[in-house]
Amino acid sequence: MRSAAFGGQRVLAILGAGIAVMLAAACTGTASDGASGNAAAGADVTLEFAQWWEPELPPGLLRALMDKFEAENPTIKVELRTAPFTSTRELEVAGAAAGTMSDVVGLDGAWISDFSHWAIADLSALMKDAGYDESQLASQIKIDGKTNMIPVVNFVYPLFTNDDLLKRAGVAKPPSDRTQFAAAAKAISALGGNTKGWVLPLSLEEAHGIQNDVMSWVWSSGGSMLKDGKPDLTNQAVKSAVEYIKGLYDDNVIAPGALTMKEQDKVEDFTNGRVGMMIDSLAHINLIRENNKGLKFSISAIPAADGFTGERGIPYASWGVGIAESSKHKAEAWKLVQFLMSEKTNSELSSAAFAFPGNVKSVPDFVQSDKLLKAAFDIYHSGHPANEFTGLPVADQLMRQFDEQFQRVLTGDQSVDEMLATTQAAWMNEF
Repeated sequence: MRSAAFGGQRVLAILGAGIAVMLAAACTGTASDGASGNAAAGADVTLEFAQWWEPELPPGLLRALMDKFEAENPTIKVELRTAPFTSTRELEVAGAAAGTMSDVVGLDGAWISDFSHWAIADLSALMKDAGYDESQLASQIKIDGKTNMIPVVNFVYPLFTNDDLLKRAGVAKPPSDRTQFAAAAKAISALGGNTKGWVLPLSLEEAHGIQNDVMSWVWSSGGSMLKDGKPDLTNQAVKSAVEYIKGLYDDNVIAPGALTMKEQDKVEDFTNGRVGMMIDSLAHINLIRENNKGLKFSISAIPAADGFTGERGIPYASWGVGIAESSKHKAEAWKLVQFLMSEKTNSELSSAAFAFPGNVKSVPDFVQSDKLLKAAFDIYHSGHPANEFTGLPVADQLMRQFDEQFQRVLTGDQSVDEMLATTQAAWMNEF
């Protein structure tokens, strides 16, 4: 994974929940020492670790790793704070507003610019104080030269295809370009019933479909939504991808309910055989296999524009980690981060999560033992990681603004050119 460093600073718009928590803390006099009061009593330090990872790992694994960390660091205890992905962000925003953020926090790259400079500690300084060798890290996310997030494991977003549905539709192999993809989507949809060729989640509540399922078509063909670090949405690469998806929507080959669908709904549709193709994270392979043990599916690169021969951008996301600026136990929190990034622990995490490690020395077991994940590993190394939302100011808001205008294109309320110009202007106001 390549290093990523991004400039810019943006003050986060505090959610109402954050204000409520802050007021409640002020009224009750709650301490925000991140140690549940134990440190003040002279007992062991207790770290809170907030994340969404636990349900996506084998049952008990994350707790077992924390137990191992505690055994190696007898004066430190770890309490896991687990919530769904979106809820984790909301809780972290609320905690940042109230000064009660968990000591160690799971982070997504789309959040980091919002949290930098005020809610997340400078990991560069903590690494220096601990004498930590940064060269073992595959990547760091930096704002203004300071590390705010370290990717623990990295997930690529390839194309998942239902082998049985493709076979029934007469499609010999997963599509590799846009023409082949459109033809496969039409053939699968023609099977009848509730079966559709592709699934596209565009819920405004969780607008990550713009990153994972829309802009991925731009990146897979070597395109970009930025120019010199600024929005560039009216370029031909973005326009072509939007027009292509609009054509699929008009051809009725996309699963119904796209405008309100969330990512978990997409995965459920694919797992239950209602759609033949989806773009999704490797993190969900466990979930798919557990919920439909008989499903046969393949993984391949996201199709590129017809005739494209360059290096493809591979969409990715990370389970990142940071330390709260409000934590009273930053040195102990760094020890936990260092443990997560150690060669052995990172290998175990990446193997269990079906992801690529954040430690350059770590090697996931699946490279040799799992055919699907070996394919994903080959895809990962044949292109370059691409996620231009990482580190952008208010990245979630940018996705939502794009989504709002894109939905109007799909429903025929405006043209693609109008949509891109409107979204470009809205994005520029955020930079």
